[in-house]
Amino acid sequence: MLRGVGFLTTTISGNCANKLIKLNRQLIKLTRSEQYAGALLLFSQINSSPHLRPDHYTLSAALTACANLRDRSTGNQLHANAIRAGLIFFPHVSNTLLLVYAKSQDLSSVKRVFNEIESPDDYSWTTLLSACAKLGDVEYACQMFDKMPQRNVAVWNAMITGCAENGSDEIAFRLFQKMHSLGVGRDNYSLASVLSLCSLELLDFGLQVHSLVIKSGLLAKTSVINALLTMYFACGRIGDAHGVFEEEKGIVHDQITYNAMIAGLVSMERKEDAFLMFKNMQSAGLWPTELSFVSIMSSSYCLRDAIQVHAQAIKMSFEDCTSVSNAAITMYSNCGNLNAARVVFERLIEKDNVSWNTMITSYANENLGREAILVYSHMQREGAKPDEFTIGSLLVSSESVVNVEMIHAAVVKNALLLKVEVSNALLSAFSRHGYINQAYRLFYTMNTKNLISWNTLISGYQLNGFPVQGLEQFSVLVLSGFIPNIFTLSIVLNICASISALRHGKQVHAYTLKVHYSLETSLNNAFITLYAKCGDLCSSLRIFHKMTSKDTVSWNSMISAYAQNGEGREGVRCFELMQDSDTKPDEATFTAVLSACSHSGLVNDGCRIFNSMVSTYGIEPDVDHFSCLIDILGRAGYLDETERLISSKHVDINSGVWWTLFSSCAAHGNLRLGRVVAGFLLQTEKHDPAVYVLLSKIYADAGKWTESADVRELIKKLGVMKQPGRSWIRS
Repeated sequence: MLRGVGFLTTTISGNCANKLIKLNRQLIKLTRSEQYAGALLLFSQINSSPHLRPDHYTLSAALTACANLRDRSTGNQLHANAIRAGLIFFPHVSNTLLLVYAKSQDLSSVKRVFNEIESPDDYSWTTLLSACAKLGDVEYACQMFDKMPQRNVAVWNAMITGCAENGSDEIAFRLFQKMHSLGVGRDNYSLASVLSLCSLELLDFGLQVHSLVIKSGLLAKTSVINALLTMYFACGRIGDAHGVFEEEKGIVHDQITYNAMIAGLVSMERKEDAFLMFKNMQSAGLWPTELSFVSIMSSSYCLRDAIQVHAQAIKMSFEDCTSVSNAAITMYSNCGNLNAARVVFERLIEKDNVSWNTMITSYANENLGREAILVYSHMQREGAKPDEFTIGSLLVSSESVVNVEMIHAAVVKNALLLKVEVSNALLSAFSRHGYINQAYRLFYTMNTKNLISWNTLISGYQLNGFPVQGLEQFSVLVLSGFIPNIFTLSIVLNICASISALRHGKQVHAYTLKVHYSLETSLNNAFITLYAKCGDLCSSLRIFHKMTSKDTVSWNSMISAYAQNGEGREGVRCFELMQDSDTKPDEATFTAVLSACSHSGLVNDGCRIFNSMVSTYGIEPDVDHFSCLIDILGRAGYLDETERLISSKHVDINSGVWWTLFSSCAAHGNLRLGRVVAGFLLQTEKHDPAVYVLLSKIYADAGKWTESADVRELIKKLGVMKQPGRSWIRS
């Protein structure tokens, strides 16, 4: 009888053991097929069965599923189960438990579990070091790395890739170099990690690693190819990237490599090449992925191509993919089809913050502030929280200070005022709408200020007609310990030039020499303008000749300097020297040189240059160019030719052109034309006393004393007064 019971017990135990083996195989199959939730459900059924007891294989498989799901809560329960069942001492259980905490970013638990392992193996060390390096405790990782009795390639890779992902580039490079000097064999992981860190400054190092890749025979590895592509695109070397992509015949590229090429070409603004690569990818039998569509949509510049790409994305069931739809919204906006962008946005079921921000930005870029506000209101109703990008786009497109104040309230409500970029955007918006006092109050309540904050405030004072206050804030900026950058100094120099503050400008000049900014082209251009507006043409000329690099603005500034100081012939000569150089004139160049001709009465030169602008450089004249030409002809007394030019349908007449002609009529005593021009000016500038004063002068010069007196009497009746002139020149 007892033997029978023993036999029955053994049979049951054997059946349970066989069943557990089968269930363990099923568990492992589920984890390998990435069905992690199903694996955890099966484990729960095994664990709750009265006849089955999970063993170390069961627990290890469940922990693997838990690690991939980054489910720390379930991981803690499995950890307790392992301790209770005495399974924690099996290496594959403790190692998988390390992985659970590493993927859950619980570094303290990773360290605790590692310290409880009696004999850590290579996997234990690799997981620990990788987790510490990736999660920011690089110092501890280096200490433990130095304590290791033996270090294989996997351990070196864990340190290098971990440091690379954490931003500890110098340590990653140092480890790679040490690994190389010790003769440790490199593999595709270490090479790919270090290549991904090589920027333009480290290109020489990257080229050496590329040679090492070829020598090691690892060029066929996808991870290495992708890292090389990333490096060369980051360094702007498109030819080298193409060379890597096509280097070895017989290599079958996967979707990741094609995506790297497409994204790289898009980043280099080679849109047509990116589109061709997108087509080649499909010709090679590879279906585009989510990343493929996101990259190519950001490069679509033609509406026809945009529609084709979007149609293909819909056909491949990417329509409900949020990132693809976000890219489609941007694509249609860039192509100028906001209606299509709106349709994509409205059909998107799961909108994230990028979706809302993209739609708001699309309207903002077209200066459609009202539509942007409506989308923001919809965003609030849906319960989505605005971020700094939302606020920035709304403020850029705000059409009134009322909208700015509303956005300000939303910023305070959502605790975004602590973000300095949001405060800076508010500063800019208040300044742009003329509310400089509100901008000033906001500035001095900001907890954190950066140089952009100061630049925005100083620029705001200049924009709103308070240049002296702008200079005062610049002084406060310097005393506050901030170091002005080129943009700061450019703003201050523009202020000095606008009020001819020569003494302040010289102080800024001395400061730029002190901080070694003297070679900056943009600052030298500003100095040329400053000294010219203050009447110091010699200083402008000296700076211009000392410049090692001149751009179009440099030449324009110098030509304008000659024009402002009555040196028209020198301005024309400077323009001719510019033509002999590699610098191409632009619209502003011709405005400057025509102005120089006007101030010096160079009629022939002015007409010749005006004609060359159209015939040689293909620049369509605008109202400024015509105004200069009219001034040239008018000053020289060619009023009939000027009248014919104005009467032509090609000239867009504004008050500036009329004033130019009116002054010429007064200078040359042309009563007939002067009366006609005065009639046009009085339609738009009835309360400007200068019109009446100049018309009275024209009558008086023509001997029409009664008419002159009538105009003077009209001035009194209308109550207009001519303001006395004054000089702003400061020494």
